[in-house]
Amino acid sequence: MKILLTGRSGQVGWELERQLAPLGQVMATDRASLDLGRPGTVASAVRSFGPDVIVNAAAYTAVDRAEREPQACFAVNSESVGAMAQEAARSGALLVHYSTDYVFDGTKRTPYVETDPTAPVSVYGRSKLAGEQQIVRSGCRHLILRTSWVYALRGGNFVLTMLRLARERPQLRVVDDQVGAPTWSHDIAEATRVALDRPEPLEGLFHATAGGSTTWFEFARRILQVAGLPTPVVPIATSEYPTAAVRPAYSVLDSGRFAAASGFRIGPWDERLAQCLSE
Repeated sequence: MKILLTGRSGQVGWELERQLAPLGQVMATDRASLDLGRPGTVASAVRSFGPDVIVNAAAYTAVDRAEREPQACFAVNSESVGAMAQEAARSGALLVHYSTDYVFDGTKRTPYVETDPTAPVSVYGRSKLAGEQQIVRSGCRHLILRTSWVYALRGGNFVLTMLRLARERPQLRVVDDQVGAPTWSHDIAEATRVALDRPEPLEGLFHATAGGSTTWFEFARRILQVAGLPTPVVPIATSEYPTAAVRPAYSVLDSGRFAAASGFRIGPWDERLAQCLSE
């Protein structure tokens, strides 16, 4: 199996390059070798690799910056995804793509399932939904995994930010009225490997997040607790921490469909966080 992986230097891409290696030849690319910011170059670049599977872990993820850079955001998260999908449809390759809980508006109060109506409230969320739609319209074989609140011990993410700030400040103030499921990049990569390592790879749209739910405040408290840092964390309302992009107040995803189809379920978010920090 020839696997083309984009975004090798990202949080999920770094894990994927290692976890997919047993499945075949992994051709891992970064922005220098495959720039999704230039959609017009994507199809020919993909064609030159001739993959059986395209795993697209590259994305524009700067949620607030996207509000002032919508064109750049859509170029990466929608237009280039569409180019990959068209090439996959032409060649018969399977396209694996990652989407987000931010395709929902957060007005629900029970976990979102795959068939719930989408209604993104930010440029980033709209760009990711547009990428999903490009894939479906292309008619290519595809696996779309929606995940949420991704973190790792590399890159830029909430966990590393909290660990850094806890060492720099006497107190942290963190939003306590947004609810989601923090998900370790390692577990997303493992879910992908399980979905592909089958006689017939899994196809369709699925949610794949850690179990349970929490707020950013409780997530921060748990991070510092596991790390043994005594810095106090104070809960605040979203209104006290204004951002350029609106976030959904509730974006927990139901991963039951993926678990039933793949036989793999990511463990509870707090247990997986502890495992991540122990490594």
